[in-house]
Formats: sequence, structure tokens, C-alpha cells
Amino acid sequence: MKPRLLLPTLFLLALSVAATLLWANHPVSPLPDGARADRIVVDKSRRTLTLHAQGRPLKRYDIVLGRSPVGPKRREGDGKTPEGRYRIDHRKADSGYHRALHVSYPSPADVAAARAAEVSAGGAIMIHGLHNGLGWVGRLHRVMDWTRGCIAVTNPEMDELWRAVPDGTPIEIRP
Repeated sequence: MKPRLLLPTLFLLALSVAATLLWANHPVSPLPDGARADRIVVDKSRRTLTLHAQGRPLKRYDIVLGRSPVGPKRREGDGKTPEGRYRIDHRKADSGYHRALHVSYPSPADVAAARAAEVSAGGAIMIHGLHNGLGWVGRLHRVMDWTRGCIAVTNPEMDELWRAVPDGTPIEIRP
């Protein structure tokens, strides 16, 4: 490349990267302060998580899933996000990700099915933000499904979920 073209090319590249990162981290309509969810519905095929209160949707979030998202979780390590009805049973502030809400998977039925197949059902299914230190990636994390079976959102979205979702909230994960 000619030296005269190098500087403008580098400038355009830097500008493109900066614009992409601004887009990836630009805030979208925030959940109102004090909003409380009483139900969560995850639609795996649409890659959405919707918070509900009193039968009405509060807010919808775009999500990513396990690296092998089609079908229900059958065993530990299959990279699938479970399907079924669970609860948010506790929260983990000191996660390797930006906060995490633990999903009550495996249910007794999940354990029985895994035992019948002579495998472990697995566990540690969470709704979480991005890997600690990688929050700057923002919405770019949605390029592909990358979790080990969890449900991932951006860090600002995780902050909203952390505030709005009390322990005990039912979560339905649909195919």
C-alpha cells in the first residue's frame, strides 16, 4: 500500500471500529425504575427474553443461548439451553460473568430423564451478562450463540434484570 493511502485507510478503519463500538453500547429504552417482574418467558427460536408483570409484557431483550441451541438440554456438556418451567432460585453477584440469576434447572423430571439415559443432567444454568472484563463488546456478543447452555444479555441489560427479577420468579423457556 502506498504511504499516502495508509493514513486515510487507518483513519477509516479506526472510525469504523469506534462507530461499531458506540452502536454496540448505545443504551436502548431502559426499564422504568421500580419495575418488578413476576414472570419471565424465554423464546429460544426468536432469541428473546420477555419480562412480564401482572400478565403484561414489561420489556423484551435479545439474547444468546448455548452453542447448540436447538432442542432441550438432555445432559451436562451438550451446549443446549434447557426447555421447560423453572424458577429463578438465587442470584450470583460474584460470577465469572457480569452478575447471574440462577435458573432452577435441573428439575426432578430432568434428573430422572438424565439418570435413565445414564448421564448427568448438568446444572449451573444462569441468565448472565458478559464475561468479566468484556462488557465493552455490548450487543456484538449476539453475533453467535456462545454460552454453555445459559442465557446471555449485555451488562446494562443484566443490571436491569438484576433489579427487576426477584428470587422465586417463574421462568418458562420455550423452544
